[in-house]
Amino acid sequence: MKALVIGGTGPTGPYLVNGLIARGYEVAMLHRGTHELDENPPEIEHIHVDPHFRETLDPVIKGRKFDLVIATYGRIRVIAEALIGITPRLITIGGPPSYRGMFNPQDNYPPGMPIPTPENAQRIESSEEASFGWLIRQTEDTIMGFHAAGHYNATTFRYPMVYGPNAIGSLEWLVMKRAQDKRRQIVLPDGGLTVVSRGYAENMAHAVLLSVDKPDASAGKIYNCADEQGVSVANWVQMIARCMDWEFEICGIPDAYAHTTRDFLPLDTSTNHQIMDLYQIRNDLGYRDVVPMQEAIRRTVEWTLKHKPDNDGKFSKRDDPLNYALEDQLLAIYNEAAAKMAKLPFRRKEVHHPYPHPKQPGLERDHRNR
Repeated sequence: MKALVIGGTGPTGPYLVNGLIARGYEVAMLHRGTHELDENPPEIEHIHVDPHFRETLDPVIKGRKFDLVIATYGRIRVIAEALIGITPRLITIGGPPSYRGMFNPQDNYPPGMPIPTPENAQRIESSEEASFGWLIRQTEDTIMGFHAAGHYNATTFRYPMVYGPNAIGSLEWLVMKRAQDKRRQIVLPDGGLTVVSRGYAENMAHAVLLSVDKPDASAGKIYNCADEQGVSVANWVQMIARCMDWEFEICGIPDAYAHTTRDFLPLDTSTNHQIMDLYQIRNDLGYRDVVPMQEAIRRTVEWTLKHKPDNDGKFSKRDDPLNYALEDQLLAIYNEAAAKMAKLPFRRKEVHHPYPHPKQPGLERDHRNR
């Protein structure tokens, strides 16, 4: 059996490649060749070409046949068209931006994405709503259209924010560096209370490999995938810090002004919750996390420390992603406002259950006049 992995040099790539080899596949990788991962076996074939254009794809796949193709990278619509007649089985990786409300919460009522968001939730209907999300939807529709036409058996996965070894633009490092620098306070948008679906790389690859094992059950399906446990941005920050024997004071700043940590929200979106409903993948494919979330975060921190990223390295391409100067200004405003609010006279009222709790029989009302 022959398999082609398009991409394969991102965080899920080595797990997919090695998982396919363990299943008896002869694996080839197609990617641009800009970097390689030691975790991928050296003996597999590498096809170095840009997977975004037919004019680069067609010459290298013409005349070849693969029993399975997993496309994790490139222009997936172009890849899906190019693979007609090349493979009977196609698995593609996308994401949740096609859901209405992810980019523009006010497009839904109540605002934001449904909680949790199932695969059949309403999707973006035009480029005017969100151009990137519209492109993702068009890609999903194209793949499912080719499946319906009988060109191949297709399955698509909507990856969440993926973390783990080899993650591009490690957001964990932006928390870890603050801990290394002994920053006691950290600004988080709206207190970091947003609950976001994230996915550890090994777990996400496991989800995809389940569809390799169950091609009939997953035929023509689009699946949400994520770690089974959702976590708030604040909890995520706290767990990373604990792995480094550090503790932050969370300072909640309105989302519109928490500029230095809005990266912690998926694709710089809103503080509305983004929780993927996993019922379908659990029911169809029997998905369960192979690595529990807290262990996954520990492994991610450990790996990142060993590889010693820096602000200008491959983990973050932004100019001064930490921006302590701006964050210190925000914290000064926060601390001043917090000190003023603490001086306001207020006595917290006692809270009691609304139902009566009489202390003896026969009373019309209990001791709290209920």
